[in-house]
Amino acid sequence: MALTKSELIENLAKIESTRKKAGEILETLLEIIKKKLENGEDVLISGFGKFSVREKRKRRGRNPATGNDLILSERRVVTFNCSPVLRDKIN
Repeated sequence: MALTKSELIENLAKIESTRKKAGEILETLLEIIKKKLENGEDVLISGFGKFSVREKRKRRGRNPATGNDLILSERRVVTFNCSPVLRDKIN
C-alpha cells in the first residue's frame, strides 16, 4: 500500500500542533522541490536520496492498444536514486 499525502500530513500533525499547519508545511516542502526540479536542479535529501531531471530524446514507440508505431517527442523526466543509507534500511 502506498503512503498518501494525507497520511504524511497525519504523521506530521503528531509533531506539529495542528493538521492544518502540518499540511501547510508539507505543501511548502513539495513546492520547493517542484520549483527546483522545474529549473533543472537536482534535489538531494541526505539519508533519503536524490531527485534528478533527465532529458529524453525523441524516439520511436508503439501504442500498446493498437500496435501502431509513433514518434515520442523529447521530454524531461524525474528520476530518483536512493541513498546507501536508505538502501541498507530496506535490505
